[in-house]
Amino acid sequence: MFFLNIFGKILKILRSNQTPAQIAGGFVLGMLLGITPFWSLLNFLIVLVLILFNVNLSAAILGYAIFSAVVYLADPLFHSLGYGLLVELTFLRPFWTLLYNAPLLPFTRFNNTVYLGSLLVGLLLVIPVYWGVKRFVVQYRTRYEARVSNWKWVKALKASKVYHWYERLKFLGE
Repeated sequence: MFFLNIFGKILKILRSNQTPAQIAGGFVLGMLLGITPFWSLLNFLIVLVLILFNVNLSAAILGYAIFSAVVYLADPLFHSLGYGLLVELTFLRPFWTLLYNAPLLPFTRFNNTVYLGSLLVGLLLVIPVYWGVKRFVVQYRTRYEARVSNWKWVKALKASKVYHWYERLKFLGE
């Protein structure tokens, strides 16, 4: 039932009234939150952007959940990348020293090898993931939404009392 619930939430995100750009933007911000260790100044700023801008919060939570669940597998890669940038590239050492001595920048945790590596990978993934999610939403809405609505178990889910209860109360969250 857990996977059906998640699948239902994904379908709800895809069928929402928000634009594909808003859904993709929320997913990308959630990806950045999920791919980097949470407690840092940059993640605080990302949460602030989520609150202030009109992006899909459900997509952000989905992106956070997906990437935070699998990011631990890539931690050795992130550490190697961050270590290479912080230690092995000696010509960058004055730059890192300057950043570390700046007033607020040490709170970004850039001096942590895993954080720096994961932030770099996250920033490299922003544009491809944004365009991929945006294209996926457009393709789903134009090609697959009618087919998915006709699946037997989707019809069964829509016929349930829980779905009708949700439909009556969903205006409270808007």
